[in-house]
Amino acid sequence: MRAWLRCLLMVPLLGLSLEALAEIKTREIPYKSADGTELVGYYAYDDNIKGKRPGVIVVHEWWGLNDYARRRARELAGLGYAALAIDMYGGGKHTMHAKEAKEMMQHATSDAKASQARAQAGLDLLKSQAEVDARRVAAIGYCFGGKIVLDMARQGMDLAGVVSFHGVLATNAPAEKGKVKARLLVLNGEADTFIPASDIESFKKEMKAAGVDYQFVNYPGAKHAFTSVDADRLAKENGIDIAYNAEADKASWKKMQKFFQEIFGTRQGKSHRY
Repeated sequence: MRAWLRCLLMVPLLGLSLEALAEIKTREIPYKSADGTELVGYYAYDDNIKGKRPGVIVVHEWWGLNDYARRRARELAGLGYAALAIDMYGGGKHTMHAKEAKEMMQHATSDAKASQARAQAGLDLLKSQAEVDARRVAAIGYCFGGKIVLDMARQGMDLAGVVSFHGVLATNAPAEKGKVKARLLVLNGEADTFIPASDIESFKKEMKAAGVDYQFVNYPGAKHAFTSVDADRLAKENGIDIAYNAEADKASWKKMQKFFQEIFGTRQGKSHRY
């Protein structure tokens, strides 16, 4: 008997269904920004789910489109969403060196229109996927990516919601009244030395003045990059004040899930780590 057929016959004996073997599908998708910049997206979805489902953009930290951003896309797929980790640097570039990360981030944000165009290109790509309900799309971002998704909301992009994890709050283009379509969830570390109290105060005033529906959560004792399990290692290697906080990581992910259930009317999925 052929090996593949023997495996299929063993499935019922193991208490599994054929559908359970499908699960998370991933692929890289090349795309371009309006200025011709070559970008790379990492797309993930649960093949067990039939039909369209809400889509979520994932924007990477200043390190670039690394394994962390990809893992978050897979975890979102495990919750029942179609997720696309987008590329803000071009060519899927990433690094583990803070100096290089800072240079890449500064280059990516030096031209606000180009940065906006890259974010829009990623959003358009997600909406074009067969599994995605283009009417129900959100975005999440980490650190640098938190700033990007907040700016996407400020720019009035067609998003139901935005979640910023330990993201940069300051902006050169504040939200205008009536322009922001998305609901906002901002998850911040109370001990984050990268985000001064003045930035938090200014952000809250900005949101109030613009009439934005937002939530701001401060996690006690949590430093910058509190959701990244690599933060302690990267802190030591680069001499920067970041740290993983398991409690804040778990609580913020749960908060995001509840937020998505509210804006999309969805139920909580498996929440496995992939």
